[in-house]
Amino acid sequence: MDYKALAQQTAQEILGYYQDTSGRKVVKTSKKITVSSKTSKKFHGNLYRVEGIIPESTSKLSDFLYKPENRVTWDKSLKMYSMVQKIDLDTFICHTITHSFAMGSISPRDFIDLVYLKHCEGNMDIISSTSVDFPAYPPSSNYIRGCNHACGYMCSPLQENPAYSKLVMFVQTEMRGKLAPSIIEAKMPSNLVSFLLNVKDGVKTQNPIRTWMSS
Repeated sequence: MDYKALAQQTAQEILGYYQDTSGRKVVKTSKKITVSSKTSKKFHGNLYRVEGIIPESTSKLSDFLYKPENRVTWDKSLKMYSMVQKIDLDTFICHTITHSFAMGSISPRDFIDLVYLKHCEGNMDIISSTSVDFPAYPPSSNYIRGCNHACGYMCSPLQENPAYSKLVMFVQTEMRGKLAPSIIEAKMPSNLVSFLLNVKDGVKTQNPIRTWMSS
């Protein structure tokens, strides 16, 4: 498989999601974070768009979100996150195991994802992710293997304050297993708000001086 070509294609899909704001319905607004959704074209589920402001520059935020060693320090939804193959400086394959969530109604999942960081004009960064088959890590009986259809982040400087960033996240995760779609649709918006709050808290932990100055 040409992983690099797939990574570049996924980044273009994320850019397309970012530019297309049609047909979306706001499903949750909380703590200055907005979650909207529309029907996914990839599977029988939703494509979620999550937007918020992060008190960090775009370059540092992208680095914070992209590097595997950073992810486990702030993402409370993960039990394990590790790079299993490095493609090049901007591309790698990772193995992720989640905790159960929604008060245990959704059991842990594992994922094999291709992650890619692309720098665009205007100091905008795309961090894309999509699930791939990776023979060295076949599905196991310990976890249900989920699938992330083109997911990712768009990071860009906040126009009125370039020291801050606008973060837009796209999620279309196929949980698989025997979960009723209604359960996922009911729980996902709150879970996505919590995820973005974890990003904010992680950034604050890394930059306590800036947090104090901006409070």
